[in-house]
Amino acid sequence: MSYVAVKGGARAIGAAHQLIADTLYPENNASDTPVDQLHQQLDQQLRLGIDRIMAEASLYDRDIAARALLQAQGDSIEAVFIVRAYRATLSRFLDAEPLKISDSQPQRHISAAFKDVPGGQQLGATYDYSHRLLGYFQHLPAPQSAAEPFIKSEDAAAETRHSGVMQLLEQEGFIETSTAAPTEENRDITQIPPGFPASRAQRLQTLARADEGFLLGMAYSTQRGYGQNHPFIAELRQGSVNVEITPPELGFTICIGQISMTECQMINQFHGDTPEQATFTRGYGLVFGHNERKAIAMALLDRALRARELGEKVQAPAQDEEFVLSHCDNVEATGFVEHLKLPHHVDFQSEIATLRALRAHPKNSPTEHSDGL
Repeated sequence: MSYVAVKGGARAIGAAHQLIADTLYPENNASDTPVDQLHQQLDQQLRLGIDRIMAEASLYDRDIAARALLQAQGDSIEAVFIVRAYRATLSRFLDAEPLKISDSQPQRHISAAFKDVPGGQQLGATYDYSHRLLGYFQHLPAPQSAAEPFIKSEDAAAETRHSGVMQLLEQEGFIETSTAAPTEENRDITQIPPGFPASRAQRLQTLARADEGFLLGMAYSTQRGYGQNHPFIAELRQGSVNVEITPPELGFTICIGQISMTECQMINQFHGDTPEQATFTRGYGLVFGHNERKAIAMALLDRALRARELGEKVQAPAQDEEFVLSHCDNVEATGFVEHLKLPHHVDFQSEIATLRALRAHPKNSPTEHSDGL
């Protein structure tokens, strides 16, 4: 829960809000672009930032995310808060069918574990091999050939849609079998908050809307030895996926649109009771938009949080599901941290009174006292 309410000072609060409005909508706007159209430019030119907001707000709506980012003056966490508040007003009328990621239209598809993968390696649009220099992309030389990094033949595209690295490993028995979670575990955590211990489905839901920076730091810790992880990216895929529903009055599935998703399938540490039964283990990440960093971090944390399931000792913070899941939400974290800016006059005066009493009666007063917060 976030602390947003404060009593008193209504005129000051109103003036503070007016200062923000004056910044967002100045009377003498020197720009040729109307302010109401700026969100369209944000969506076009800051698309990765928009993707991050949609993922952490759990709402796939590029226009709303862009408007929220503009209203928040570029503060992505504030924009996430705004989009989540908007999301809470929306009605729910139907659950979608499970996404068929294998049938997606990939714009990017790579594997770090295998050189040759079904459909080939597709670099797509990536910063991975670019120089981090200002203006780098404005002065690129003309391409020497007409080849594009993501264009493939129809046969290769079909091969990519219907097979993958994980399936190849499953066929040889080198990786644990993927099993679907029971129906009761697939509860929407925004309607029914998860308890502890949480199911894997609940953990994945929480990680999918978690703060990217927090996930990145925790995932980094697993690579530095704080968790059982020796990862290889089996597949990293980004592309458009059909969203399908089955209306009760129709009785069959229809496609209502497409969304962009990023999926990471991670190969991890061996596991098995005997050498003959040893197999690789899995980590999984799936997020809205084009967000490879978060998908990879999510897959690393997913594997780390399976420690108890796989009979491993829980020794590192990344393996402690209560620690990770309770602190990964940036809106909740922001509320608790920033609520310290709000008036705490009564609490502080209580602390002052206690300290004065201790100094006035040092021998008769207790040395400990309860926190007034």
